[in-house]
Amino acid sequence: MKICQLLHSMTTGGAEILADRIGRRFSDRYEVIYACLDSVGELGEQLQKNGYRVEQLHRRDGFDAGCVKRLAKLIRSQSIDLIHAHQYTPFFYAMATRGFGTSRPILFTEHGRFLPDYPRRKRMWFNRLMVRKCDRLVAVGADVKRALVENEGLPSERIQVVYNGINVDRFDPSHYPGARERLRSQLSLASDAIVVVQVARLDYLKDHVTAIHAMAATDPASKLHLAIVGEGPEHDKIRQAIHDCGVVDRVHFMGLRRDVPEILAGTDILLLTSISEGIPLTLIEGMAAGLPIVSTNVGGIPEVVTDGVQGYLCAAQDSQGLGHALMKLAGDSALRAKMGQAGQFERCHEG
Repeated sequence: MKICQLLHSMTTGGAEILADRIGRRFSDRYEVIYACLDSVGELGEQLQKNGYRVEQLHRRDGFDAGCVKRLAKLIRSQSIDLIHAHQYTPFFYAMATRGFGTSRPILFTEHGRFLPDYPRRKRMWFNRLMVRKCDRLVAVGADVKRALVENEGLPSERIQVVYNGINVDRFDPSHYPGARERLRSQLSLASDAIVVVQVARLDYLKDHVTAIHAMAATDPASKLHLAIVGEGPEHDKIRQAIHDCGVVDRVHFMGLRRDVPEILAGTDILLLTSISEGIPLTLIEGMAAGLPIVSTNVGGIPEVVTDGVQGYLCAAQDSQGLGHALMKLAGDSALRAKMGQAGQFERCHEG
C-alpha cells in the first residue's frame, strides 16, 4: 500500500514534524512518499537523504490548476492508494484532483488555522461537493474542529478530534544530566540566569515580536533571558525588534536545533506568543519536560494549559501581561516547580 503525505512544504513546524514521524513510523508496513505543494524544506531534504521520495509540485500563487494536474499525475504514476493531507490547502488540492480522474480516499488532518479565518461560501460549497464517504476528517483539537464546521462548512459528525501526542520519555529532563549548565555555557550566561525558551518557526503566526516586547517589559534585575529556537522568514523583523526594545543582551538566537529535549531540560520557563494555534507540540513537549508555561490564550491552547495550573495564559499580543507572568515565575522557583509538575502529571496520565 502506498501513502502520500501531502503538505505545503517540509520546513520545520508542528504539522511537518508529525508528518515526518508518521511516515517513518509506518515505513515498515507501507510505502510512504511525500508531496510538497511549495518547497521541500529542511525536513524534506533529510527525508530524501534517508531514502524517502519527496516531490515538489511548484505551486504558483492563487489557485494553480497546473499544480492540481501535476499532483493528479503523481497519484496515478505512483499508484497512490491513500492521500494524507495536512492542513486545509493540501486537502483542497487533493480533492481537486478528483476533477482530473483520481478517486483516492483522503485522510485530512487540520493542525491549526491561518488568519484571517472566516466562512467563505465558495469554499464551503466546494467542500460539500467534493468530500466523499471514503474520506476521513481529523482535527487536532476541539477549537480546530469548531473552525472546520463554522468556516469550512464540514459536517460536525464527520470530524474526529485526535489530539497531538509525543513520546514523553524523550523529554524527561532526568535523561539529560548537566543540561542546565551546558545551556548557560552555550549562551554565555551566569549559572543563576533564568532562561525562557520559545521553540517555534519564525513565522508571523508565532508573533515573536510580542515575545520581544514581553521581555522588554521585564526587569533586567530578574536575570530573565529569552532563547529563541527556530528559523523562518520573520528573522530580520525579530532582530530589529530586539534592537529597538533594547534587549540585545537578554535575547539569544539558537537557530534550528535537533537537541530540543536537552535544551528544554536546561530551561526554566517555556513561552509561546502565537496569535493562532491548534494543539502546539512545543507546549506538550515543554510540559513533558516539567516546565511552567507562559502562553497566549488562542486556538486550542486552553485545551492543553489551564490558566494558573500548568502556567499562565494571556491575550494575544498582550506583551505587558506576558511580561508580568514571566516576572512572577522568575521570582518564585517553588511556583515554577509546582506548575511544571502539574503539566507533567496531566500529560503522562492523559496519554
